[in-house]
Amino acid sequence: MSNISGRISEAPSVRSASGTSVDGRGPTTSAAIEWDLLLAASSADRGSADRGSDPGEGDLGRIRGLLEKPVEWEAVLRLGDNHGVSSLLYQNLSRLGDMVPSAVLDALRKRYEKNVYKSLFLTSELIRILDCLGGLGIEAIPYKGVVLSEVYYGDMALRQTGDIDMFVRKRDVERGKNALREMGYTTRLVIPEDAVEEYMASGYEWTFDGPAGPNLLELQWALEPRFYAVDFDLEGLFERAVKVTVGGRSVKTPSPDDLLLVLSVHAAKHVWGRLILLRDIAQILKLENLNWDWVQSRAQELGIERILRVTFLLANRFLGTRIPPAGESAILADRDARALADETAANITAGVSYDTENTSYFRLMMRLRERPADRMRFLARLTFTPGPGEWEAVRLPRSMFPFYRVVRLARLGLRFVRR
Repeated sequence: MSNISGRISEAPSVRSASGTSVDGRGPTTSAAIEWDLLLAASSADRGSADRGSDPGEGDLGRIRGLLEKPVEWEAVLRLGDNHGVSSLLYQNLSRLGDMVPSAVLDALRKRYEKNVYKSLFLTSELIRILDCLGGLGIEAIPYKGVVLSEVYYGDMALRQTGDIDMFVRKRDVERGKNALREMGYTTRLVIPEDAVEEYMASGYEWTFDGPAGPNLLELQWALEPRFYAVDFDLEGLFERAVKVTVGGRSVKTPSPDDLLLVLSVHAAKHVWGRLILLRDIAQILKLENLNWDWVQSRAQELGIERILRVTFLLANRFLGTRIPPAGESAILADRDARALADETAANITAGVSYDTENTSYFRLMMRLRERPADRMRFLARLTFTPGPGEWEAVRLPRSMFPFYRVVRLARLGLRFVRR
């Protein structure tokens, strides 16, 4: 993707709540036409002007101006697929169809229609699963996917949807797994029976293949693996959940305040590598009833204030999403957050991906935490928490499970030496 990536400047513009640049500079964009077109044409708004754009600068005008220049359309299609925004590209580019090659619109239309069919199927499957689990007294909280699409985009077809994600309480996981097996779902990860308890303590999800394909469902009892050291209060999330309508059915999903934190942490885990992750967050930030006092207080308790600030900076930089007034002064004061946003933005634009098994990835995850204690917890848990790799490498009897920590250390040491 290097042939179509542009350079991110050293000092990005940060747009405040008033729409002005808080560092006195103008908007910063990539130099590549294809990347600029991706950003302009991936707006989820149906009106002519994006709420995060400068007054009077509508998306259609921006798109029209870019289309007057030579465009490498294969690169645009590739970027749309890689960043999960092909349906949004179709919505916006089809409004200027006379300026877009018919073959390109046809390719985008096929992607859009495929997403419509998959979204309808996943909505039907979501309702089937919720009915099954609910009949057993298991409360499930779906989020992302078709729920996020319909609630925050207003149309399940506008967001690329790949699977179903839902939270359940840890005590309900085993019964949920059994019920899903009876529905034709099978777990992808095979954990030795005597290691399941350890996996439940250190992991966060079971991934299932479904009757219609692989990776259709993720059943989660925590926000992230334990070593990330973000000990989110899942019980509180259940208590604060709100009712929404999806596919004509009333379902519970995380409150907007909880979802903002959940999606920001999720995006950070993936180093904000896909534009759709920021678009999801931008859709939530458009809400006027967010409880910023609670969001800030909870982020401080969890030690994820820097993650939230980098998320806001990136959404501002790429999508024009305005920095919330409640976080503006803190972002200005956090030089580390702004440096991380610069670095991350450059990598996103250049198509750089991270190997989540590489030490450079783990160092970055530590840099994203503002408190030394959280960085130390992350390092300690990462170093001493065994997982599927250790259980597969050596089979120990239950009585010797504590020695898996030694296996973990040995495997980490070998990985470091090889690199």
